[in-house]
Amino acid sequence: MEELSRSKALAAKVLRAAFRVLKESGGELPTRKVFEGIEEKAELDEWATFRYEKSGGVRWRSVLSFYSIGCVKAGFLAKKKGVWYLTPEGESAVDLGEAGLLKAVDDAYAKWKEGKGAGEPENVEDGQTDDASPEAERNLAIDEIEQTAMEGLKRHVGLKGPYEFQDMVAALLRAMGYHTPFVAPGGKDGGIDVLAYRDPLGTIPPRIKVQVKHRGQPASVHEIRQLMGLLQKDGDAGIFVSTGGFTPDAKATARASNVHVELIDLDRFIELWQKFHANLSDEDKSKLPLVPIYFLAPTV
Repeated sequence: MEELSRSKALAAKVLRAAFRVLKESGGELPTRKVFEGIEEKAELDEWATFRYEKSGGVRWRSVLSFYSIGCVKAGFLAKKKGVWYLTPEGESAVDLGEAGLLKAVDDAYAKWKEGKGAGEPENVEDGQTDDASPEAERNLAIDEIEQTAMEGLKRHVGLKGPYEFQDMVAALLRAMGYHTPFVAPGGKDGGIDVLAYRDPLGTIPPRIKVQVKHRGQPASVHEIRQLMGLLQKDGDAGIFVSTGGFTPDAKATARASNVHVELIDLDRFIELWQKFHANLSDEDKSKLPLVPIYFLAPTV
């Protein structure tokens, strides 16, 4: 294999380090944590850690951000809301080694660019020392902004009490076009925290029974089965909202159920809140107020 240029060698090193960090962390991490892991695993010299005068960006981070575009096109990575996800294909690609991984990424990116009619892929080359790739810097900045925003929203939700969060779930359902004639008060609720109907009288299916758990602990398979046991009438559907997520067995049970049970973790709840925010009443918006800020969209 031909010797890599200085920039490509750096790309190969930080890409494989990123994949290893993600693999060892269960396949997903916020962008900031990926970078921290790379700094621990990869030996980065003065050239790699050079800070561009114009943008203030660090060379190795800019290189990684640029080549991560190819990783997404190759199906090795997914990025969402400031979080990087390693796909099963990406996990296998770790075994290709630094140069092999870089070649797979380069080939996939070149194929994607050719399909768009854009010609050969751009590269971050050794001569580029005065400034970082604008595309890479923009993508990196958006990753960091999205991560910061999501962390702030999660902290805000985390400070809510259980019944405050339950009210937020009901507010979201109303924003999605459902009626919520019942939101459980404090005390014993019989397993149902919110009832939601498509019409005011509940005559049109589905009739949705919602269980809400606001805690750090993931919802268990036993809790999912309890909700399933309450879906006894034709047209009943269940939603389980858990800020602590769900155990693998709980997810598998919901997928295999002959009654529909939708699982919503904190990330998905926030995504839905963002999507339907404009439909919320002013009172409901105040439960988790948002301000939209628009940037030029990244390539991935």
